[in-house]
Amino acid sequence: MANLLILAALPEEADALLPDTGTREPGPLPIRRLTAHKHNLTVATCGLGKVNAALAAGMLGRDTDLILMTGTCGALGAGPGAYWIAEALQHDYGAIHPGTFRRYRAGEWPIGEAGEAHFAAMPDPGLGLPHARIASGDSFVACPDAAADLQSLGATLVDMEVGAVAQAAARLGKTWGAIKAVTDDANDASGGDFQANLLRAARTAAQHIERLVALL
Repeated sequence: MANLLILAALPEEADALLPDTGTREPGPLPIRRLTAHKHNLTVATCGLGKVNAALAAGMLGRDTDLILMTGTCGALGAGPGAYWIAEALQHDYGAIHPGTFRRYRAGEWPIGEAGEAHFAAMPDPGLGLPHARIASGDSFVACPDAAADLQSLGATLVDMEVGAVAQAAARLGKTWGAIKAVTDDANDASGGDFQANLLRAARTAAQHIERLVALL
């Protein structure tokens, strides 16, 4: 029986996963513990942003076999639906040079030649979802110009947490994976679209996480 940590930034995203099951525990992070498909699951609401996500992964990920993330994201040209996050990077980590911002893998020296900036997830177990690279940063992207810049990194999705979870998992020596579902197109309508689509997209991502747990 494996111990799985499943993180979600928002309570709506956490509660969409195997809803109305498990035991809630008090503490600095809202946690729900349950058993599903012969695995012990800890479902935690980490809060928004990279610091919250990395803190939760560090606090709760030490004794787990796998760190997963569920929830929602913006699209950078990607279509609607859920995606298997094959790669994640932090788009706001790097070095500022005259006229340019050079990205590096988060945690590495932002000096000299920049190599690959992304972290690779666990192998796809065969869920049949489209694969994506997600760009994470501590800002809600609601601007086509910013979205175009992130597309230049090879990213087709954007959020505020997965890249930090990937970095924390790498530091802990843990395998990680993530499934995210689209709420908006990272444009001037994103605020309203996110609110309108949050519950639907959160449940879509959660259903695929449930399928993933069953396959493990």
